[in-house]
Amino acid sequence: MNKTQPIFFIGIKGTGMAALACMLHDMGYTVSGSDLTRHFFTEEPLIQRNIPIYPFDTHRIEDGSMVIIGNAFDDDFKEVANARNNPHLSCLRYHEFLGHFMQGYTSFSVAGSHGKTTTTGMLQCMLNALYPTGYIIGDGTGHMHEQATHFVLESCEFRRHFLAYHPQYAIITNMDLDHVDYFRDEADYRHAYEQFAAQCGQIVACGDDPNVKVADLGDHVVTYGFEPSNDYVITIAFSDATHTVFMVKGDNKRGTFDLPFVGNHLILDCTACIVMGWLIGMDNTTISNGLHQFHGEKRRFVVEAVADSVIVDDYAHHPTEISVTIDAAKARFPHQKIVAVYKPHRASRIVYFRDQFVKALTKADKVYVCEFTSIDDQDDPRCTSISYLSEHIDGCTILSEDQKGGELLAKEAPCVYLFLSSKDIYHLEDHLKTALKR
Repeated sequence: MNKTQPIFFIGIKGTGMAALACMLHDMGYTVSGSDLTRHFFTEEPLIQRNIPIYPFDTHRIEDGSMVIIGNAFDDDFKEVANARNNPHLSCLRYHEFLGHFMQGYTSFSVAGSHGKTTTTGMLQCMLNALYPTGYIIGDGTGHMHEQATHFVLESCEFRRHFLAYHPQYAIITNMDLDHVDYFRDEADYRHAYEQFAAQCGQIVACGDDPNVKVADLGDHVVTYGFEPSNDYVITIAFSDATHTVFMVKGDNKRGTFDLPFVGNHLILDCTACIVMGWLIGMDNTTISNGLHQFHGEKRRFVVEAVADSVIVDDYAHHPTEISVTIDAAKARFPHQKIVAVYKPHRASRIVYFRDQFVKALTKADKVYVCEFTSIDDQDDPRCTSISYLSEHIDGCTILSEDQKGGELLAKEAPCVYLFLSSKDIYHLEDHLKTALKR
């Protein structure tokens, strides 16, 4: 890549796009981009770097630029179409660009339906304890050390985009069916991971996952989990509201780790990194020291005390993730009322998983839901309103994302509020905070 070539991002506020833009800026490239004008949490690091952000289709992209196109925008989107039709621009999709970029490093992909953002963050912290490590994480975070030899990439299965990557090492956290607007069924979803595995080197996969058990991931895979049939088995010795002590044992390796994480899902994520560390020759002390540097990712169980209540912001948008997040809240805050606030993403997901959403959300003591708010959500005509879900949850209330909604939520205090969404639900959180502080 030529550092004199400007780079323009169409959809620069996307989580992966913002992370990549920040990383390339820090490496010395001239970066700018376009997006919607409304605020997204991912734009803060862009603003801090004074990276120009333009409204869509209002800024002429400089001839000779490399254009990186966000995966949320189809080729018929006006700005994408204009860029592709300009012979003086080079255009690549986000995942295509990263597929080329990662070839210059010892590369690690983290894939899976759930937990990949957290696991990517843990892995880069662990590796960075021994190797200068660059990373792209799906919470809008990206960084490249000047002397980096290793690169960690959160690798999404959405529309099989992770097939652009050929990493030397990969972690697969699970294969729980998602993106049902694209994948036909579990077999099709599993096949995508099998295709991905065929172009990876060493793979570390969670053997507790039902689909991992039956998938053909090739000969270069080792498994981890709580079940004794795995190559590396986890045993928890102690756990409370602040930390967990657990042992991992397998293939003549063993270690006991005392880490500040609570919940089996986080222990599984830790173990994926531990096993990967062993496979590349890291010792237990270095692994533990690195994992202790992990302090969570944006919008992944971020806890804030407000007045006499607690607000937890989490990216959970699939029923499995919602279930795990509510379980984690109950473990972290025992004997407190749990209020779940869910904002949906894609009607097709609600239709396909409605029963699972109902089962997961009703683990909370009270459930509020918000309406669909963007065009890409309306991808299934059977579900035109969130009432398609809410009418199946006893006592569920549909909530407006404004001051009135915040004040209604505040009446539940004192409690633990769980905000669950991959969408911009954090604006409603701000209304709640204002109401709680009155």
